[in-house]
Amino acid sequence: MMLIVQRIVIRWTKRGRGAEEAAKRRGVPTACSLPPPPDAQLTCHDILADQRTGYEPVGVLDGLDLPAQLNGLRFEQAGPDMRVMRAPVWASYPTNRHPGQVFLLNPGSRARYQANFRFSGSSTEWYYEQWTINIALSPFRHDLFLDEKFDFTKDERVSLYGGRSTQQSGKDL
Repeated sequence: MMLIVQRIVIRWTKRGRGAEEAAKRRGVPTACSLPPPPDAQLTCHDILADQRTGYEPVGVLDGLDLPAQLNGLRFEQAGPDMRVMRAPVWASYPTNRHPGQVFLLNPGSRARYQANFRFSGSSTEWYYEQWTINIALSPFRHDLFLDEKFDFTKDERVSLYGGRSTQQSGKDL
């Protein structure tokens, strides 16, 4: 068993808030084929689809030791299981996502965590990110997440522009 994390980040600016850009963002996949894993306890396949590049997904593969913290989530072994906890994301809205357990994965299980943010960072311009994080405590397969079947899901996306939340409206914000 190994821990495999695939984080797909869609990033856009204020200029990308219209319907045409939202349609392009909806075209970004929520799961991708995995490249061969490194020799590590945790394989992290980080994919960025940025407005500046026309939302063309670009991936980077990394291997990490446990416990590990990736942007927004922390991973710790709990016996044979894996504890997935929310970690603080600084300089962002919403600010009410407090640290805490999101999933406890048993060997062989898969989970999907979704969240979105509005960041300010050191710039005066806001930018936005939508995250889809696919997680598995299982043997490696290139197509591990492509069937979109998960034992656990948590969707914490909210309206970043004002108005109703993603869960209420059913729309991609």
